[in-house]
Amino acid sequence: MGIHRRRRPASRPIRTHLFKSCFIGWNMTHYQEDDAEYMDEYDMEDIDDDMDEEFPSRYISGSDSDVDENDYANNKISDTSAAQARRGKDIQGIPWDRLSITREKYRQTRLEQYKNYENIPHSGERSGKDCKITKKGASFYDFRLNSRSVKSTILHFQLRNLVWATSKHDVYLMSHFSVIHWSSLKHKKHEILNVSGHVAPSEKHPGSLMEGFTQTQVSTLAVKDKLLVAGGFQGELICKHLDRPGVSFCSRTTYDDNAITNAVDIYVTPSGAVHFTASNNDCGVRDFDMEKYQLSKHFHFLWPVNHTSLSPDGKLLIIVGDNPDVMLVDSDTGKTVMPLHGHLDYSFASAWHPDGVTFATGNQDKTCRIWDVRNLSESVAVLKGNLGAIRSIRYTSDGRYMAMAEPADFVHVPDTESLFIGVWDRTYGSLLEYGRRRNYSYLDSLIIYWFSFLHKLMGGDVQKAVDVNKNDRELWFSVPFGTRQFH
Repeated sequence: MGIHRRRRPASRPIRTHLFKSCFIGWNMTHYQEDDAEYMDEYDMEDIDDDMDEEFPSRYISGSDSDVDENDYANNKISDTSAAQARRGKDIQGIPWDRLSITREKYRQTRLEQYKNYENIPHSGERSGKDCKITKKGASFYDFRLNSRSVKSTILHFQLRNLVWATSKHDVYLMSHFSVIHWSSLKHKKHEILNVSGHVAPSEKHPGSLMEGFTQTQVSTLAVKDKLLVAGGFQGELICKHLDRPGVSFCSRTTYDDNAITNAVDIYVTPSGAVHFTASNNDCGVRDFDMEKYQLSKHFHFLWPVNHTSLSPDGKLLIIVGDNPDVMLVDSDTGKTVMPLHGHLDYSFASAWHPDGVTFATGNQDKTCRIWDVRNLSESVAVLKGNLGAIRSIRYTSDGRYMAMAEPADFVHVPDTESLFIGVWDRTYGSLLEYGRRRNYSYLDSLIIYWFSFLHKLMGGDVQKAVDVNKNDRELWFSVPFGTRQFH
């Protein structure tokens, strides 16, 4: 993962604005300061210093946020709803009218001054010539809600798999030392797992580390099929079934000095058994059987592995890491089927199309490459980012569309049904929710008819009721009848 022993010091904040650090879902204390080689991916000091002058209180406190957690309970920090956004409120709550710079000017300055982190110099500049021209400007999504009480956090600037959406209404994310579940339907959150103290298995399984861990720094997260797996910076793996109390399984993959768990991928075998793969900075990829709670496979490569993805048929693994080449390997033996050339820097993201024929890889050269297993001589398409590396990729379940996220400011979404974006920032950290824009003209006519009939019986302002419902359609069908309130 880049420079192998590089960690972000806990005292050094990521300072970005206008979406800040992004990671998508459908996502360091006590470390030695051996970071002389460290470079900040978010090097925007000139413009951020200007912003600091506008928000002088932001950096007075040494805490993670200048906003006291009690402020949330006292409603001093408010969420932003779709209705408020339509009336002109900034979706992140940034008071641009009180600043000496406009949102548009700040965006332009970001585009001009942002410095993408590269392990291979000038990779972003050299990758542009192969990129496919994409159409822009269409509006496919409607903003739904910015939940500032849900503060998503990251600990390493290159690792972004920390937000997972298991349905259009259920999101799991890291918030400091806690794994939080957020229901966009109920607008409620609750803690699933807290790793700030001592965590140990409540079940006994051969090979499980029964003594557990203390103060685990979570580097990556995955949630699927009622299983949650959190990976740590010291090779920790913590497994919890969402339908059971306590933690089911703990393991330390390695005691190597360079032991960061970079990514976890949960999958179901053809026989129905739940497994997961863990990609590690010690150059290893490990497969764990969660039916038997034991390590089933261990493959070793020549460089740190940053991400892996298993093909839908379970036969092939995409391996990406601290090398420009993408490796396609046999999932049973770990032997290389084909090295894939094209990227110019290190890769941190991969994803299979549900058809098992094409797949995508994301790289620090600011590109996402699409590959076809029927012809691996070169990628079939190259998609370009705006600011920085492509650090997260997701396909929709039907395979029609794909989303890819940059480390800051931009998420490229050809189409998905619901989109959740975690924003990491000391003041404006939040969870953004978007919904796919649909044409509901027929549905609107039914709603209008129903409200007209209802209010003729009950009296009241028919037009007001219709307007409110049209602007908040999903809530009407989600909330039980009789609980609806108009303001």
